[in-house]
Amino acid sequence: QVQLVESGGGSVQAGGSLRLSCVASGYILSYVCMGWFRQAPGKEREGVAVLYTGDNSMYYADSVKGRFTITRDNGKNGVYLQMSSLKLEDTAMYFCALRRGGCGGSWQGAAFPYWGQGTQVSVSS
Repeated sequence: QVQLVESGGGSVQAGGSLRLSCVASGYILSYVCMGWFRQAPGKEREGVAVLYTGDNSMYYADSVKGRFTITRDNGKNGVYLQMSSLKLEDTAMYFCALRRGGCGGSWQGAAFPYWGQGTQVSVSS
């Protein structure tokens, strides 16, 4: 079993920055796709950014490219999401997710069996 624990959410004004952290524990293979999804009230969940630990390739949603950066924490078996130039529309519950194997071009629609509890990000004007 795999457990994911997120931290780092909070409230920030538009234009500000936050960094989310996700630490994985349990039985984790060497090569996994791990990253972040978000869900705003009344909206469907959407992929934000993921990273494949096999080659550190990264994938981003178009809405966050150039503003968000996903990085890997090898020591803690986790990933970070550095969010900058935050916008009101970034307000959502952010979830860490993991799946074994690669991410691939269709990562936003792929099945992720492991999820964290989520951390709230609220951006105000």
